Amino acid sequence: MAPFSPTKALVIGSEGNIGAPLAGYLRSVGYEVLGFDLRPGWRDAYLTGDITHPVDLIPAFDWGPDVVFLLAATVGRMVCEQAGSLAVSTNVAGVNNVLQLCKRANARCIFLSSSEVYGPNCDPMDEAMSVPQPNNRYALTKWLGEQLVEYEARTSGLRAVTLRPCMVYDENETVGEHRSAMIRFVSNLAHGRPIEVHRGSARSWLHVSDAARAIEAAARVEEYAVINLGHPEVVPMAHLAEMIRVELNASPELVVTTELPPKMTLVKRPTLDRQRRLLGVEPRVGIAEGVRRVCAAHANGRMTFPDEDLRVPSATRASPIG
Repeated sequence: MAPFSPTKALVIGSEGNIGAPLAGYLRSVGYEVLGFDLRPGWRDAYLTGDITHPVDLIPAFDWGPDVVFLLAATVGRMVCEQAGSLAVSTNVAGVNNVLQLCKRANARCIFLSSSEVYGPNCDPMDEAMSVPQPNNRYALTKWLGEQLVEYEARTSGLRAVTLRPCMVYDENETVGEHRSAMIRFVSNLAHGRPIEVHRGSARSWLHVSDAARAIEAAARVEEYAVINLGHPEVVPMAHLAEMIRVELNASPELVVTTELPPKMTLVKRPTLDRQRRLLGVEPRVGIAEGVRRVCAAHANGRMTFPDEDLRVPSATRASPIG
């Protein structure tokens, strides 16, 4: 059998901090791409819609995608704690809507979950051995979404892969207090505002350019698999904060150490054997280069701020996926 070679990609959540770079990367390597998101837009190769309403999805699937990259979600620990119904309707019911249409269209589904599903006491985070124990509603709904994908792959033959990204970041992503520490640290220190560093915390930070390569490669994995996405270098958050402070020449007094808040994970250390073996991807952007890029983007005014669309979270534009 010839290797699967998709040519038409539907990116659901195409306006997000991962979806937009992914769509651009897919086009650069030869895909025909259709974007789909909540953000209103009237342009070629883009549709506006909500995955919680199946009728919105029908025109996108009538287009005939070979592969569907499902990134749309209600994201963020605090957002999902406050808006539990929105989290469940998008991250569970919405995912189910997409999966049923993937089956009807005979399209592969690449589902972006989150390393959050592992919970707070999992070190290392091993997709082959660890049993997820979510400790917040965002993680829980992502885990339930994974179960739907696995169920359809096992019982109905859906061709699918689940990806668990760990702390994806991008120098061009939106800024806000709902975002990941990388962007908040840079934005706040550049404006002379203090930042909080959680004592003993550490993360694997993956640049979006490396994430896009890995996500695209998942479209050619033949058997259902759950695959971590991350960088092999796990960086203490105190070290990350110091790198950013030095790069921005900010005052040391702006860096404040605090204890870890509830419903968070202290250390995120993903195993990456499947990323290497199944996807053939090794990250190219290290943390030092990544910090320089993010700081330079802020200095050049390229970082963007979220608009006033109150529904931004469910379109993944506000997503520090990981």
